[in-house]
Amino acid sequence: MVQLYNLHPFGSQQVVPCKLEPERFCGGGRDALFVAAGCKVEAFTVACQELCQPRCTFSTLGRVLRLAYSEAGDYLVAIEEKNKATFLRAYVNWRNKRTENSRVCIRMIGHNVEGPFSGAFRDQMYIVEMPLSEAPLCISCCPVKGDLLVGCTNKLVLFSLKYQMIDEEFSLLDFECSLVIHIDNITPVEISFCVGYVAVMSDLEVLILKLESGPKNGERVHHHPHKTNDQMRRTEEGFSNEISQLESDFVICQKPLELLGEKSEQSGLSVTLESTGLADEKRKYSHFQHLLYRRFTPDISSYALSDDIRLHSLQLLPIYQTGPLTSDGKSLSQEKELLSLFCFFSLPHVGYLYMVVKSIELMSVYQYPEKSQQAVLTPQFLHVITSNNLQCFTVRCSAAAAREEDPYMDTTLKIDYSNTYKTAKTQSCIHLLSEAHLLVRAALMDASQLEPGEKAELLEAFKESCGHLGDCYSRLDSQHSHLTLPYYKMSGLSMAEVLGRMDWTVEDGLQKYEKGLIFYINHSLYENLDEELSEELAAKVVQMFYVAEPKQVPHILCSPSMKNINPLTAMSYLRKLDTSGFSSVLLTLTKAAVALKMRDLDMHRNEMKSHSEMKLVCGFILEPRLLIQQKKGQIVPTELALYLKETQPGLLVASVLGLQKNNKIGVEEADSFFKVLCAKDEDTIPQLLVDFWEAQIVACLPDVLLQELFFKLTSQYIWRLSKRQPPDTKPLRTSEDLINACSHYGLIYPWVHVLISSDSLADKNYTEDLSKLQSLICGPSFDIASIIPFLEPLSEDSIAGLSVHVLCRTRLKEYEQCIDILLERCPEAVIPYANHELKEENRTLWWKKLLPELCQRIKRGGEKYQLYLSSLKETLSIVAVELELKDFMNVLPEDGTAAFFLPYLLYCSRKKSLT
Repeated sequence: MVQLYNLHPFGSQQVVPCKLEPERFCGGGRDALFVAAGCKVEAFTVACQELCQPRCTFSTLGRVLRLAYSEAGDYLVAIEEKNKATFLRAYVNWRNKRTENSRVCIRMIGHNVEGPFSGAFRDQMYIVEMPLSEAPLCISCCPVKGDLLVGCTNKLVLFSLKYQMIDEEFSLLDFECSLVIHIDNITPVEISFCVGYVAVMSDLEVLILKLESGPKNGERVHHHPHKTNDQMRRTEEGFSNEISQLESDFVICQKPLELLGEKSEQSGLSVTLESTGLADEKRKYSHFQHLLYRRFTPDISSYALSDDIRLHSLQLLPIYQTGPLTSDGKSLSQEKELLSLFCFFSLPHVGYLYMVVKSIELMSVYQYPEKSQQAVLTPQFLHVITSNNLQCFTVRCSAAAAREEDPYMDTTLKIDYSNTYKTAKTQSCIHLLSEAHLLVRAALMDASQLEPGEKAELLEAFKESCGHLGDCYSRLDSQHSHLTLPYYKMSGLSMAEVLGRMDWTVEDGLQKYEKGLIFYINHSLYENLDEELSEELAAKVVQMFYVAEPKQVPHILCSPSMKNINPLTAMSYLRKLDTSGFSSVLLTLTKAAVALKMRDLDMHRNEMKSHSEMKLVCGFILEPRLLIQQKKGQIVPTELALYLKETQPGLLVASVLGLQKNNKIGVEEADSFFKVLCAKDEDTIPQLLVDFWEAQIVACLPDVLLQELFFKLTSQYIWRLSKRQPPDTKPLRTSEDLINACSHYGLIYPWVHVLISSDSLADKNYTEDLSKLQSLICGPSFDIASIIPFLEPLSEDSIAGLSVHVLCRTRLKEYEQCIDILLERCPEAVIPYANHELKEENRTLWWKKLLPELCQRIKRGGEKYQLYLSSLKETLSIVAVELELKDFMNVLPEDGTAAFFLPYLLYCSRKKSLT
């Protein structure tokens, strides 16, 4: 809904005396005003608190037809007429124009200035002449970059703003004709240009394009051949002949048309780009997008075009956001960020406002009570000059831009208030508050224009208006009651302050709570606000939800903000829910948690026994705050979690695992939870956390997490084994449980058991960690190479450490090194090792590695002679089966005792005949 103000919102007005009757005028940024009459231009200084004062006067080379100012580059550009010819000229350095008769330099566009002449351009005003092949009709300057767009018949010419470097201290403003946009069959009346967005308006048509540089993926690039003048002339002549033949009997009138986005390509206007920049310079704009085409219908009651339906006041309005202010009132960043762009154009009795960035949509239609002459759009208002008045309409450009930046901002009202609210009092209140609020919000968008004191007052007014709007929406039962939440959030009010603004009086014995308030309280309790309500307010909140949304009572009781509620009060409401038929596992867990606060352990145990462990896990998934809460950004285990750690650690681990699988808690959060729960510092790993890691592997989490879990577990197993440190609590699973539960823990190789059994002094306190580590290494999923650097603390001097090192080398296929180690440290494990590992392509190591090594060690004798001899006999039995007689004889030692080897030779020779 658009609001029309009877009085314009200007605080004051001034009458500026001019030497000649003004014909053209334009603003000069924030501090200047230009007025043109004939061949004279007067510049005035505009100050906030002072009267408008003359600044300078200068003569143009012809009578001024159009006038425009660019803040970027600080230049004035004019279309001038002299001797029935039109010219385009830019007036630069005009601030140095002291007197009307001061010298002025004139130069052509692109002309290089030599060093001796640079001083003249530094200290005085100069004119840049921009020649065109056709007469210029209209002009527009980009407010961001200062580029100049010129409208001619059937085409637009873009002059890019650039600077010639004269020396280190001085650069000369210049232009380059970089692009020509050909638009067939259109005569531009007004144009507007802003950061690549082009708006063109004829008497009855509006076209908006977006120029782009570099083709995008999947996007069509427009490179159409440009028609020659002869071709265009022949086309126009043919079209004119057809029209003249039809005009004798018919009046041709096209239908009104609105095309948005890609559909605007169907407008029938042919648009082509012609790059005119230097050959060695990269093309800035290579293609374009159609954004909008709008066509209006003339009055068919007359053959001539009526003034009543001619378009006027085309404007592209950018909305910026600047950096925040410092303590001295200066902006931290001088650059402006373009948030959104709007296009406005008007018929004499109606105006149209479109958003053209990110989405193309019609935002507002403005109906004028009188015929309009001209209109100007600002971020807050639309000012319209009519036949009798200056009228002012509210607009929502700043609000729309703010919402594009932050979707949760206060601008979700783009709606018709009269259809939203039923009572006139509510509608009026909401409407007035919203209008005032949006004006304050718009004033805060550009902080660079505000004094520090003004900004503080506006921020306070902004928060106050947010609070009032929150109050209004909290008392409404409508589809927009959810707006209570963002408005109260932006007001800066605490939850207790919001509850203090509520009217708790009961009418007719019934208390009614509207959706807006319930929505706000519910969402606030789900957030970690670090705000604890008093016992009285907490009781009121529970009573509110019991009346309005009883199913939410268990959830809100789990909020940290409800910590101070009397447990007896909480239990009474939970029992009311139980007796009313609302029975669930979540209600059971909430009652168990409240029973702990009441120190009623019997009630707690009875509640926990009423459901299976699987259902209890599902209950914790529904409400994670029964176990885990946050306070000032830190994870805090609940009293229920601490009690389960002592009484039901398996249920606790399974519940946290369920939370993780359902994305209710992250990996790092879960690890921190168990460390805090067990009162361990960041570098100490409690056994309950190890149990959780093992449970994650059993649960078969995605491979992305698997190797990380392997690393955590192996690091902990190795640390305990190296420090001979037993677990702080009894592990929930043994190595046998893990092997039976999942494939990632593999069966431990038989030779490992032989190796471990040789150590009679093994400490039973950590044998379970050793078995789990060995099982992981034997599993199919473990990345052996990743663990090698971390094996250093685990010494090979112990049998436990030796078994791990040999296992890892075996998995890396370092069989010969492993055979040497076992022969030296544990000969009784050599044959089991060979039977398990030396298979298939590694079978040859029986006679190439193991047999020669055993023979050498038997020759040297020693205390392990009998073990070596026994191993040699088993080795010969295997080799005699594998090799032919000739090959078998070749691998036997030359200095061996024939009688010892003879039985094996006889078996090898008879093997073929027996087969």
